[in-house]
Amino acid sequence: MKTALLSALAMFAFAANSVFCRLALLDGHTDAASYATVRVIAGATVLALIVLVQTRGQPSFDADWRSALALYVYMVFFAFAYVTLATGTGALILFGAVQLTMFTVALRSGERFPPLAWFGLLLAIAGLLYLVSPGVTAPEPLGAVLMAIAGIAWGTYSLLGRKAADATRATAWNFVLSVPLVLATSLVFLDSADVSATGIALAILSGAIASGLGYVVWYAALKGLAASDAATIQLSVPVIAAIGGVVLLAEPVTMRLLVATIATLGGVAIVLRQRVA
Repeated sequence: MKTALLSALAMFAFAANSVFCRLALLDGHTDAASYATVRVIAGATVLALIVLVQTRGQPSFDADWRSALALYVYMVFFAFAYVTLATGTGALILFGAVQLTMFTVALRSGERFPPLAWFGLLLAIAGLLYLVSPGVTAPEPLGAVLMAIAGIAWGTYSLLGRKAADATRATAWNFVLSVPLVLATSLVFLDSADVSATGIALAILSGAIASGLGYVVWYAALKGLAASDAATIQLSVPVIAAIGGVVLLAEPVTMRLLVATIATLGGVAIVLRQRVA
């Protein structure tokens, strides 16, 4: 029961990142660069405090610039993508790009996929291609590309993080190392900076609660989950995000999004199950 509760909280937190970002950008409460900067600083602050308490004020360095750079790319491109993308669409593209990145690395490392897994992989790719294909309800192309890059970056970050001795400590350091990078990005886009109290609050909620505490809760849940279950549970994130967009932002649920979601998540589920069978 404890593991199930922690898992549910973590999935809602991860989905909330998409909702918070879209809420902040949709009505012009903040610009994308400022949002990403505040989110990273808030996450770094909360995670650093948690690590300081855990280590009694003596944390060891457990991060590298590759991971920090991947985290930075994810944070910035994620924010800029949501300037134009609907919540559910963005979450699905992000999740699909993350999983395809990790599957590609697995294949390149020599892992063999059974025939049914190949079918699932092709189904997931077809779902994403259908989602972004030209049409009246297609997402804005630049936003889709930016979110795909964010997904590739997060997939890379996840792969690099497998080597970390302490996931929470490594994540905290990676957030801290990302702070100067997002500050530099804000300086580049200083002329277009436009922030409000609401925008800052949403970015803090995303960074401190949905990201910082969300990752800590997820790492705690992982202790009671098999690898296959942990991977499958994450299939719920795009669905929760889409529901959040409908409820909180009155975003329409198009047939294109429904079909793409079923194909993409169904395909990923098939691959995940086949890889651990």
